[in-house]
Amino acid sequence: MNPILFRLLGLLLPLLAVTLPAFAADAPTPAETRAAIRQMRSETLKTLYALEPKARTQVRGAAGYAVFSSTGVHVLFIGGGGGRGVVHDNLTGKDVWMRSASVGVGLGLGARELNLVLIFRKRDTLKRFMEQGWQFGGEASATARAGSSGSDVTDIEARDGILIYPLSQDGLMARGAIEGTKYWVDPDL
Repeated sequence: MNPILFRLLGLLLPLLAVTLPAFAADAPTPAETRAAIRQMRSETLKTLYALEPKARTQVRGAAGYAVFSSTGVHVLFIGGGGGRGVVHDNLTGKDVWMRSASVGVGLGLGARELNLVLIFRKRDTLKRFMEQGWQFGGEASATARAGSSGSDVTDIEARDGILIYPLSQDGLMARGAIEGTKYWVDPDL
């Protein structure tokens, strides 16, 4: 190894040892993260019900529902994003904390924040989602929204009887892409 590089590493390692715990102290605890996700769920459902009143009945009558918040970026031919959310079982009242990650290919440019409400009509689909996660892909999309402008919320019927309501947040995304999203149980929460 280069002696100069070795000395530089010798100087940086003690500095990292001192500064990393300070950053870790600022990281939210699992309880704080769950509280933030609960707050996001409440605000997202309130927004959805105001835009699409029938969604309240759909959520109440379903086996369960999930609410996710994610951010994404798309530059030229590739994009990706990730987020967190919670799945609620209407029968048991149980919440399962989850993560999401997406990757997309196709022409696009922009960034977006998206809240997603998934309504599970079938109990077995809900259980499978909570236990194993879910992979969703093959959807072509074109979105453009800035601030409060843009089209009204609409539901998408996915396979296995899952209703999907995407709710755009501030941001702008213009793309024509194929995107896949993976959901899985969050081991940290």
